[in-house]
Amino acid sequence: MPKIVDPEARRLEIADAVFRVIRRDGVDQASLRAVATKAGLVIGSVRHYFATHDEMIVFAMRVLADRVTTRIAGRAAEIFAGTGDRFEATVRLLAEFLPLDETRAAEAEVWLAFTVAARTRPDLAAEAGRVHEGTRAVARRCLTEADALGSLRTGLDLPLETERLAALIDGLSLGGVTQPDRLPPRLATDVLRRHLESLRRTR
Repeated sequence: MPKIVDPEARRLEIADAVFRVIRRDGVDQASLRAVATKAGLVIGSVRHYFATHDEMIVFAMRVLADRVTTRIAGRAAEIFAGTGDRFEATVRLLAEFLPLDETRAAEAEVWLAFTVAARTRPDLAAEAGRVHEGTRAVARRCLTEADALGSLRTGLDLPLETERLAALIDGLSLGGVTQPDRLPPRLATDVLRRHLESLRRTR
């Protein structure tokens, strides 16, 4: 009997190969042939699932964004369920955007490559914009909920603070990828925590 292949599982397998090629060689080198080789497939198998290189790259970018979004949604549930230490839960939630372990570092490296490529590739720009806004939406909700509970200092400009927090997350992620020795995980987490503490109401 011929082997039955789950099409979605195979597409995800190819996306993982895309990530490995991009992490090593960059987006420009993630050709159908290079990805097929990395996945242990013949190029015809990749073409069966993706008609073009661009279609494959956009799919991989969407897979990466969805994985991060799903993980962050799980962290968000800790906060908005209203149980435990809300401040520390917020730190853990926002830290999911940072390259603090092997999985998140790999994701951040690949995402950085995608976003740089998106500057000149309209097919990637929409997905990059969706994630960019998603980061701000998470920051906005964290601050809005904390403000509603009276946990923030009075008089804060929440739209401005949302942008400050999102920019800090972006900067820490970039620094963690490009200068990991200067910005190791512990320091990145401490910087994030210190910023959030600066917004808290003194009791």
